[in-house]
Amino acid sequence: MQYVHEMPFGARLRPEGGAQFRLWAPAARTARLVLKHQQQEQQFEAHAGADGWYRLVVPEAAAGDLYQWFIDDELRVPDPASRFNPEGPHGPSQLVDPLKFDWDSAWCGRPWHEAVIYELHVGCFTPAGTYAAAEAQLPALAQLGITAVQLMPLADFPGRFGWGYDGVLPFAPHAAYGTPQDLKRFIQAAHRLNMMVLLDVVYNHFGPDGNYLPRYAPQFFTDSHKTAWGPAVNFDAPGCETVRDFFINNALYWLQEYRFDGLRFDAVHAMLDNSRPDIVETLSARVREACPGRHVHLVLENDSNDARRLAPPATPGRFDGQWNGDFHHTLHVLLTDEHDGYYAEYDRPLEQLARVLVHGFARQGGPHNSEHAAPRQAAEGTVPLGCTVNFLQNHDQIGNRAFGERLAQLADATSLRLATAVCLLNPSPPLLFMGEEFGAQTPFLYFADWSGDLREAVREGRRNEFSHFPRYAEAAARNELPDPCDPATFERSKLDWVSAQAVAHREWRHLYGQLLALRARALTPHLRRLLTGAHSAEPAGDGALRVRWRFEGGHALEMLINPQHRSCQLDSPSQPQGLEDATLLFSLGDVVADALGPWGGRWYWGHEAK
Repeated sequence: MQYVHEMPFGARLRPEGGAQFRLWAPAARTARLVLKHQQQEQQFEAHAGADGWYRLVVPEAAAGDLYQWFIDDELRVPDPASRFNPEGPHGPSQLVDPLKFDWDSAWCGRPWHEAVIYELHVGCFTPAGTYAAAEAQLPALAQLGITAVQLMPLADFPGRFGWGYDGVLPFAPHAAYGTPQDLKRFIQAAHRLNMMVLLDVVYNHFGPDGNYLPRYAPQFFTDSHKTAWGPAVNFDAPGCETVRDFFINNALYWLQEYRFDGLRFDAVHAMLDNSRPDIVETLSARVREACPGRHVHLVLENDSNDARRLAPPATPGRFDGQWNGDFHHTLHVLLTDEHDGYYAEYDRPLEQLARVLVHGFARQGGPHNSEHAAPRQAAEGTVPLGCTVNFLQNHDQIGNRAFGERLAQLADATSLRLATAVCLLNPSPPLLFMGEEFGAQTPFLYFADWSGDLREAVREGRRNEFSHFPRYAEAAARNELPDPCDPATFERSKLDWVSAQAVAHREWRHLYGQLLALRARALTPHLRRLLTGAHSAEPAGDGALRVRWRFEGGHALEMLINPQHRSCQLDSPSQPQGLEDATLLFSLGDVVADALGPWGGRWYWGHEAK
């Protein structure tokens, strides 16, 4: 099977030969296409319509040819909808033939309730940092129990390395990781192992280097809104129709042409739009309409915890899931006793964790980096727990620390084992960050290959940011923070697969495999029948917590945990009350009489007595 996404942007190879080129450049006086064909460079005049579109057909153009647009005889720019820029966003775009790849026809994805997500950065996942090298690791992830791999953003950005959140060519996968064909082979290999592949996309801003749109299409941006990362994308001001269409087509492009199984939308609280339906809702509706017969999953990062955007899978205008920072923050405070920064909001971590586990969120309200944000407050209401993606670690929560420490360096093994079980043995879909499964000790640092004034601005920004944190202030003052623009910072962030074979790391991997196998066997078959708003959490003693999740038909999962460094006298026996035929699924720590040991836990499955 061959797949191509037909869109009104960019270049398209024609069945009869040659290619059609299209550029929306309403602020350009002239635009010429510069084509390098068979080592010869030619220029072709394009004429603009009244709508600001430049269009032309070049009969001799062929796959593999390089091309640029020459704006006002002053500036050469890449195609903003380029399918590939082999020399980076400051270089020429390349004509790509999507029909050259043969896809398997049988794959249609997996249902959302089966999701166990593994987030990875292609450049740091392996020493080589390529799609091909990552592909070689897929069988081990499938064996572990991973059902969905989520790639950090691939949209092309300048330089050799970066997180990907400052991309400037949303349709062009970053060339350092491999070719479009290599990416498709990675995705197909995952599908053959019964694993989904999700992609992180960034529609709230463009990066500060390599973005030429303000020169010839300033309507892409608006002064009506402000974001933490610079000019806001125009989703609701004059000219927004084309801008909205650009991003909608980008989402469809990744899902249709690359057969991704879903998208994670970065920081939708910064996709500022006063129109109705807004761009976030419209994206969901258009994707649902365009992908019938497939399990396509849409996931949000939304610091506002806006519950109205969440609904059961495939609901038009709504989203399957949202990254749940509240789950992470409450457990992180319990594990590390850190209370600065945003952790200060989690001043009753056990009580707030209880609310997260039965209602979904602990806090709601505008995030700190959004303009006109309402003060955050205790969350109200309940969301379906299948809509909250829970995690102990991810790229943000590790990489936005000054030294990129993982939880294995911040918490002792006993407490971390309990937290891992809490994450993997509750009904919400879990997310792991690469290396977590073997207790990786390598940091994941913030890195970006900027140059010139931008390089120094980023360095200074990091120093200023961490000077406000007591535990980092001294290092910031002494200029001892890792330099994000130093290639060594990127190299230090790569996983160490040699050390992963050590006994201690194999023990962590065994625990993750054990828990994920238990999840697949004992929980996943029942998750379609999980109720909403019917769960309970209550103190079970001094510092202990008992949670019961309920399912259609009277079945229930009960968790009893003691997330503290001392034993806890229980208010009632550790055996669940009112749960018939209770089966002990998993246990950690000791139970002596009615006391539960430090960082101990019990999970039971049974049927509630009527």
